[in-house]
Amino acid sequence: MADQLLETAVANWEPRFTVNGVEANDYARITKPLTAWGQWCQAWCDGAEEYLALAEIAKADGHAISAGEHFARAATYFHFGKFLFVHDMEQMRAAHTRAVSALTNALPFFVPPASRIEIPYGGAKIVGVLRRPNATERKWPTVILIPGLDSTKEEFRDVEKAFHKRGMATFAMDGPGQGEAEYDLRITPKWDEVGTAVLAKLLSLPDVDGERIGVWGVSLGGFYAARLAASDLPIVATIALAGPYNLGETWDRLNPLTKSAFMVRSHSHSIEEAKEKAFELTLEGHAQKIKKPLLVIMGKLDRLFPYTEAERLIAETTGPTKLILLERGNHGCANVIQEHRPYCADWMADQLSGEG
Repeated sequence: MADQLLETAVANWEPRFTVNGVEANDYARITKPLTAWGQWCQAWCDGAEEYLALAEIAKADGHAISAGEHFARAATYFHFGKFLFVHDMEQMRAAHTRAVSALTNALPFFVPPASRIEIPYGGAKIVGVLRRPNATERKWPTVILIPGLDSTKEEFRDVEKAFHKRGMATFAMDGPGQGEAEYDLRITPKWDEVGTAVLAKLLSLPDVDGERIGVWGVSLGGFYAARLAASDLPIVATIALAGPYNLGETWDRLNPLTKSAFMVRSHSHSIEEAKEKAFELTLEGHAQKIKKPLLVIMGKLDRLFPYTEAERLIAETTGPTKLILLERGNHGCANVIQEHRPYCADWMADQLSGEG
C-alpha cells in the first residue's frame, strides 16, 4: 500500500505535470508501480534517462528539433523527480544536476533560439534561459517568467510557447531559493533587489526592448511577481497566477512536503523557524504601490492559497487591475490551463504592444 505522502503526490500533481511537458501515459506508467515516497525521485530519473537516450539518437541522426524536444523533456522529468524531494538532499541534488545538464544540452536545438544567462547576485548567481522569436533581428518585448517554491526554469517550456507565438521573448529564471540558486541563496521577499539585478542584465542585451518588459509568476512566483510590480523598476505589466498575499497566514493549509521544501529553501533550521520566515513574504504595505497593469488569476478550489488572497491583493492596488477567479481551478489552475494560459499571453501581448 502506498504511503500518505505518495498518495498525496499521485492524486494531486498529474494536471500540473501533464501541462508542463510530461506525457500523460508516462505519468501513469511511472507513478503506478510506486509504493513509497522514497521511490519517487529515482522513478522519474529513470523516465528521464529514456528521453536522454532518444535525444542522443536524434542528435546522431541530425534531427535537431527532435533532439531538443527529447533533451527538454528529460530535463522536466529530472526536475519533477527532485522538486519536493528535500528529505534526501544527495539524491535530490544529483537529479537536479541532471536536469540542468539536460536543459543545457537542449538549448542549441531550440526553436526559437535559446541562450543561458548567468547574473551575479549575492555572492552567487541567478541563472535563466533567454529565448527570442528571432535571435538578432530587432528588440523584442520580453516577459520574465518566475517559478514558485518547487518549480524551476526547467518546467517552463510550454509556458514559453504561449508568449513566443504572440511575438514576445521570454526569460525563464531561477531566483533565490529556486533551482540553481536554491543552494546558495535563500528565499527572500526582496524581489525589488532581485529584479534590479535581472533587469540590469536584460536591458544590457541588444535584442531586449527595455521599454517593453512584462512579468509572469506562478504560485509563490505570483507573490514575487506582485512584489516586482510594486517596485520602481521599469515593468510595464504583471501577471500573478495563484500567488499568496501573505504566505505565513496560509501556512497551516500547506501540506508536509511543501512545508519541508520551504524550510530547506528558506535555509531554516526547523519548521517553526520556517513558519516565522513565511510571514516575511507579505504584500502588506506593497500592494498599494502597484500602479501599472496587473492581471491576477486564482482557482476557487486552490488547496494551498484561498482565492480571497487574490481578492485582497486586487482591493489594495492603485492601478488598472483585473481579477479572474476560475470556478474549477486548483492550485496554479493547472487543471483548467485552457481557460487562462492563452488569455494571459494575449493580455500580455496587448500590454507590451502599447495598446493595452
